[in-house]
Amino acid sequence: MSIEVYRDAWGVPHLRAADPAELAFAQGRVTARDRAWQLEVERHRAQGTTAAFLGAAELGWDTFVRRARLADTARRCLARLEETDAPAAAWLRAYVDGVNDGLAGGASRAPEFAATGLAPGRWEPWTPLAVWLSTHILFAGFPTKLWREEVARRLGEEWTELFATDGPGTAGSNGWVVSGERTASGAALVAGDPHRFIEAPGVYQQIRLSCPEFDVVGLAVPGVPGLAHFGHTGSVAWAITNAMADYQDLYRERLRRLPDGGVEAYGPGGWAPAAAHTEKIEVAGAEPVVIEVVETERGPVVIGVDDEPADGAAAESPEGTEWTAVALRYPPRVTGELGFGTLPALLRARTVGDVDAALDGWVEPVNVVQAADTEGGLLHRVAGHVPVRHRTNSLRLVPAWEPAHAWAPGAAPLPRAEVDGHAVMANARGLAAPLGVEFAPPHRAARIGALLDASAEWTPDTTAAVHGDTDNPSAAPLLAAVGRHADGLSPAASAVRARLLAWDRRMAADSTDAGLYAAVRGAVVRRLAAHEAFVPLREPAPYPELFRPWLALGPRVAFALETLLTAGPVPAGDVERIVREALEEVGAGDPPAAWGTTHRLAPWQALPDADDDQWPGLAGDHDCVLSTSSVPGWTDRSARASAARYVWDLADRERSRWIVPFGASGVPGDPHHRDQLPLWLRGELAPVTTDWQYLTKEQG
Repeated sequence: MSIEVYRDAWGVPHLRAADPAELAFAQGRVTARDRAWQLEVERHRAQGTTAAFLGAAELGWDTFVRRARLADTARRCLARLEETDAPAAAWLRAYVDGVNDGLAGGASRAPEFAATGLAPGRWEPWTPLAVWLSTHILFAGFPTKLWREEVARRLGEEWTELFATDGPGTAGSNGWVVSGERTASGAALVAGDPHRFIEAPGVYQQIRLSCPEFDVVGLAVPGVPGLAHFGHTGSVAWAITNAMADYQDLYRERLRRLPDGGVEAYGPGGWAPAAAHTEKIEVAGAEPVVIEVVETERGPVVIGVDDEPADGAAAESPEGTEWTAVALRYPPRVTGELGFGTLPALLRARTVGDVDAALDGWVEPVNVVQAADTEGGLLHRVAGHVPVRHRTNSLRLVPAWEPAHAWAPGAAPLPRAEVDGHAVMANARGLAAPLGVEFAPPHRAARIGALLDASAEWTPDTTAAVHGDTDNPSAAPLLAAVGRHADGLSPAASAVRARLLAWDRRMAADSTDAGLYAAVRGAVVRRLAAHEAFVPLREPAPYPELFRPWLALGPRVAFALETLLTAGPVPAGDVERIVREALEEVGAGDPPAAWGTTHRLAPWQALPDADDDQWPGLAGDHDCVLSTSSVPGWTDRSARASAARYVWDLADRERSRWIVPFGASGVPGDPHHRDQLPLWLRGELAPVTTDWQYLTKEQG
């Protein structure tokens, strides 16, 4: 092989090989060497086998993954890819071969394997597809339909969309493209930052892939070849955000157990056989758990398989025992396609037309895409597969036996728009509005647009100021409510009120006024959630704990605060009382600390670090451009933030910039394990170095 591995000053791998297949092998191998523990955790998560080495806490996830048939769906998608795009399938296999070649060496450097007793396993050709599915299966937020169902049943149909907002279980992003007319160089800039649950090691891997056919820098998803989301080929660059589209459905199923042990489901044509089998989940430190996996004509049953009544229950009939359950229908399970043929096509792209054509084959998740090229071409479109079906499917659980809720052939048309000066994508109701139900508030998109309007001389360096903007427009309704309460407050509460009304709305980490605002907001949220109007929603919903982030009342109230201050079942007089009481509560307590004292990073780790005090304080807030989400009223800790930041310069790729929260290496103790964290905290970006003479060749 002719593979060469170079590193820049930040340890980012720059790979050079003779052809795309050899390069894919190199990408898999270097990822396994740098991130063996992360790769193996992702493989086990995709297979539903994490409880075997992480313990019973992972049993809920493993059960869901198996019942959702993610691994089997990945195998189907691989078979389909081999039928329709054999070169792409071979390229995928080369990546997997590289992973398997590098895993043993990578595992020898990672202490987590010894700590858990885990031995590195073997990746199959379908494993990257399974990793992609498990990473994104919750992106469309289908559990929100369970929440709406509970709101309608407990609170009333009129309140079903009361809490409609970008909630704590949803991933979003910022992104913008600026045309050459508004940059200092005269060439376009593509910039942004994906907001995800922060994981350590990080969910994005900075990498360069170079062979005679292409030379691309970008952000890869460890375990998946190519650069699906963010890349710069030198002549064209692309980026994505979550479109917030609705493309997964939940069906209320009627199931019955036959005397021979088989299962039937009641559909539009009456009772029909459902596929059913059992699987054993190994659990570290405990006995194995056997689960039943059931799939109807609509899809895999993900809720209620275990709710079958005991013998002799009221649901018993001569034909068998009947019960209800919930099935999940999602496009790759139906079509056998995931869109992986797009990945090598993106690497070969030279113009926005090439990127556009490649994305026509994309499936999941559904994204808003922006791209620009050196010829002045610009692209702003939606990519992915959204099924055509009844509007109710997007809102609630729908009855499996009603034919009106079946999916029509084909997919919904995907919107696109022209770029006039600049275009912003920030999960708000805009380009993708016809495809979804719940979107992010308009604050981030509006703020980015206003900042971009302020200059026509944008550069990669000045763009960092947009990434780091901490203005919090969503504070306005609460501040307005605070402003209406001048009379009858204690001196301490009046002082709190005065400080809030003088505050500049900046969620700076060192701002005690931002900390004061957060304290008052939290007190308001807790009181609203405790109001008698919401008593019906306090009881936990009868669904698996995995879906709790979408179903808990407190977070729902927190993220819908703007709406609930002016609308909803809580009377206006009670809202005024709650705001007043919150001011008094904060005024009577110790002065709140600076925002960053409590608003600290809380990354997910498969093996949590015992030293929680190491995680730093953050600026920003949920609706700031610098989006660092917590759950107001319950915790100021931030589990979701920028998983990367980037600026792609079409004038000169060498002037591009990027950053990730931690570093290029997933190995504790490695010099590049967390060396980018200080820059990430300060809102700075690292240079993208592409001149080979300034890179260090790795030996061996």
